[in-house]
Amino acid sequence: MDLTQDIASRFARTALGHVTRPYPYKDDHVFTGDADARPPRVDHPVFFGSFDWHSCVHGWWTLLTLRRLFPDMPEAGEIAALGDATFTPEKLAVELAYLERPESRGFERPYGWGWLLYLHHEASRHTDRDWGRRIEPLARAFADRFGNYLRVLTYAITVGTHFNTAFALVLAREWAQERDSRLFATIDEWALAAFGSRTDYRGWEPGGDEFLSPVLIAALLMARVMPQTQFVPWFEGLVLENGWVRDLVPATVSDRSDGKIAHLDGLNLSRAWCLTEIAKVLGPHPEADMIRDVARRHGSAAMDHVTGDYMGEHWLASFALLALLASRD
Repeated sequence: MDLTQDIASRFARTALGHVTRPYPYKDDHVFTGDADARPPRVDHPVFFGSFDWHSCVHGWWTLLTLRRLFPDMPEAGEIAALGDATFTPEKLAVELAYLERPESRGFERPYGWGWLLYLHHEASRHTDRDWGRRIEPLARAFADRFGNYLRVLTYAITVGTHFNTAFALVLAREWAQERDSRLFATIDEWALAAFGSRTDYRGWEPGGDEFLSPVLIAALLMARVMPQTQFVPWFEGLVLENGWVRDLVPATVSDRSDGKIAHLDGLNLSRAWCLTEIAKVLGPHPEADMIRDVARRHGSAAMDHVTGDYMGEHWLASFALLALLASRD
């Protein structure tokens, strides 16, 4: 599972082919009247492609990440030119105005929120461009919403799809670490209260349309929040002592043209990402090699299917990149 320039180019070509592809598109819009019946690109001149808003956001994260890591790849110049044409103050102002509609309170919450912050985190690394400064007002608006949301979210949402709380907080926390100390502290406090006392996971997964493991993404969050000496016994009690990780096998994907069933390729990739990152935190633990082996099996099961059908390829490269970056460090 090595991230080579050939793989980077393949992922970049795929993302370049969908971040500006307007249709098909699945909108997340609360209608207030007939005047709201308009093409998605009117309300979302930046993130109108990739089948839906959140996939377009993390499609852009994929492109910018690959440009930074492989500045000499053939696609790097095209990414830069498209980014300059896309991340304009005028277009981003329209995205922000949409978010400020009263009816947009739940828009893309929390999955799209986390990815927007992660995109801004990446855009800010491109010091030869003004993308980070331009995206920042939109990122700050989502960050404010995260803080308000956590103050009223009594229970963690632990499904394996877009509504999962822990996944969004993993991304948001990395953004907040050097930008928003208040949000950073709120995330840690909330995560400890939500997950710190959980033990002996025996959930039924995978579900038929999941792209996240509810327990592994929560564990990844806690690996970031807890000190290592606290995390290790917590993780042992959660899933190692009952053999749950050792028994994990990659999910079977029966129909990659079905957008929901294709989520299972993402589950295999996100499990690989989580397990690889967790193994690093465990250090010289007797189960660390086993965990890395399970991660490799999951990544290998999905990596050849990142492209091939639009229902998967409009988003899977981002999750493949997360897994590959975890292996690269």
